[in-house]
Amino acid sequence: MNLIREKQMNNKYFFGRIRNSLAMAALMSASLLTLNVAPAFAEVGAAEKEALKFGFIKLTDMAPLAIAYEKGFFEDEGLYVTLESQANWKVLLDRVIDGELDGAHMLAGQPLGATIGYGTEAHIITAFSMDLNGNAVTVSNSVWDEMKKHVPHEAGKPVHPIIAKSLKPVVDKYKADGKPFKMGMVFPVSTHNYELRYWLAAGDIHPGFYAPHKGDTSGQLKAEALLSVTPPPQMPSTMEAGTINGYCVGEPWNQQAIFKGIGVPVITDYEIWKNNPEKVFGVSKEWADENPNTHIRVVKAMIRAAQWLDADNNANRPEAVKILARSNYVGADYNVIANSMTGTFEYEKGDKRAAPDFNVFFRYNATYPYYSDAIWYLTQMRRWGQISEHKPDSWYTQMAKKVYRPDIYALAAKELIAEGKVAAADFPDLENETGFRQPQTGFIDNITYDGRKPNEYLNKFSIGLKGKEQL
Repeated sequence: MNLIREKQMNNKYFFGRIRNSLAMAALMSASLLTLNVAPAFAEVGAAEKEALKFGFIKLTDMAPLAIAYEKGFFEDEGLYVTLESQANWKVLLDRVIDGELDGAHMLAGQPLGATIGYGTEAHIITAFSMDLNGNAVTVSNSVWDEMKKHVPHEAGKPVHPIIAKSLKPVVDKYKADGKPFKMGMVFPVSTHNYELRYWLAAGDIHPGFYAPHKGDTSGQLKAEALLSVTPPPQMPSTMEAGTINGYCVGEPWNQQAIFKGIGVPVITDYEIWKNNPEKVFGVSKEWADENPNTHIRVVKAMIRAAQWLDADNNANRPEAVKILARSNYVGADYNVIANSMTGTFEYEKGDKRAAPDFNVFFRYNATYPYYSDAIWYLTQMRRWGQISEHKPDSWYTQMAKKVYRPDIYALAAKELIAEGKVAAADFPDLENETGFRQPQTGFIDNITYDGRKPNEYLNKFSIGLKGKEQL
């Protein structure tokens, strides 16, 4: 069977190259019959590398990669891609750095953390943001039974968003009983880590500090809730075993807790920070420099995939869920994935509510790599001690520009516009975009974030490092 599959892939590759070559030749001939207008692809040359391997973690927000593959968008760019699931985020990052993977579905904080030297040091860049939102915080049934006593109810149902102040009496009781309150997150520089910390701190629960300059990377210094790393697919079983009392993770692993009857998702990240950036597509700077045309073509394919995922008010989502449910992608039950992917979110069993923006892949300029998104992650690294020392505002901007590459994104978008595959109105003003969103509200603590003023932002928090404070 492997030999048959290999032959099929070789044929697909061979005939795909012929099809693309003929299409390019036809376009070039047509241009000679006009007023010497250059064909749309002239701005982007042939791919330097056509056979590519990309990594991902089994989460629904890897969807742009799956759809770009399944819908032939990669092949339209002359790219022949293999998608391969990875064991965890560290393995995924290491394989991108080592060149075993050409690129990968990454946590937004990974390229930043690697580039500033937190953990594994390497220059990683991103020219494509994969999605907005998509995470939630889940607690065990026993924790929820105590927690919901402090949650307001209307018509017998909890009032959302549920703030962490309702969890604080539970955490305080654990402390009084001499028991640690433990929660899982997926990686030290993950969105989940920072979102969970943000939610806890907004409810006066200290999530702890990192002190890498002292050799302490536990993130549990002075913590009232102890956060530790658990791979996403293992979250439900780890909580069921009692090793952790709750977790923050992407889908489908919150809805899985509902289906297994072991826990309750209490808040989504959309409620913690409305339309927050989540995953990115990351490559090494060395790979990007060696394969500039390939990189642009990859971004083109993924923009089209993201647009397909959000088209016509999520009309394609049921088909996307069928694709993601396959074992080679997310490998979870269709109904589990659909519970959040198709515009709803279930909290307690039977408490399913409309959540059309729980997963956003294209609208709201979701795919554009904003510098201000990068800076928010850097502020949280500083807030919790992963960046040990005070940095001036200019440093945050410099680091953001070193990692986030809207210039590459703009080249890909302009090509797609010229080819008539997308409309200019679908994007920011690519000629005049600064890379900074307007000051953002929509946070659960009602604090406004301005990416141009990171230190001013940090000074607004009652819990966390600020100014020249150092542990």
